[in-house]
Amino acid sequence: MILPAIKPTIDRALTIKIPQNRMPVINQLVDFCEGQLNQNKPINLNFICTHNSRRSQFSQIWAQTAAAYFDIDATCFSGGVEVTAFNERAVAAIERAGFEVVAKGEKNPHYLVKFSESHPPLIAFSKVFDNQVNPTSEFAAVMTCSDADENCPFIPGAMARIPLRYEDPKAFDGSDRETEMYDTRSLQIASELLYVFGKLRSAQNG
Repeated sequence: MILPAIKPTIDRALTIKIPQNRMPVINQLVDFCEGQLNQNKPINLNFICTHNSRRSQFSQIWAQTAAAYFDIDATCFSGGVEVTAFNERAVAAIERAGFEVVAKGEKNPHYLVKFSESHPPLIAFSKVFDNQVNPTSEFAAVMTCSDADENCPFIPGAMARIPLRYEDPKAFDGSDRETEMYDTRSLQIASELLYVFGKLRSAQNG
């Protein structure tokens, strides 16, 4: 189901030990998703960061991939407070992780991100969190950066608000650690979201 080129990254992410101080907020996301499943309601997750250019894009892509990997029915979205573009450094990190990516357009390109032979590709582009392609109700707002979390005290229609914050790899743009840190952040996000959907699979099987 998952593209073979992505499997080594997933295998690596599954071996990463998540720090204990991350677990309370990660479990908030598990609890929200489990509650939806128990009520036979859809799991809709909107990952929100200021520019919808790096961390929220990683999160949407890895969450949708993790859901497919563990065969959990979920639909994952992303958005921001301002429109910029899916940063080309983050796009390159996703490609290095094994995803197939095709760009359409020049200004704020729409990227087709393929993660599976049996699922349609994600359409990834920078947009505000309430863009028409995103849900207006029955979703969790997952805040992936502190700026968006602090500057958006209210997300209309959200059933839950979960502050799953990540450090911005942008701090390393132009440095000799740029590639390393984008890959590190992508892998961290992958590991935590694979954990979430793995817990959901275990709960369903248990």
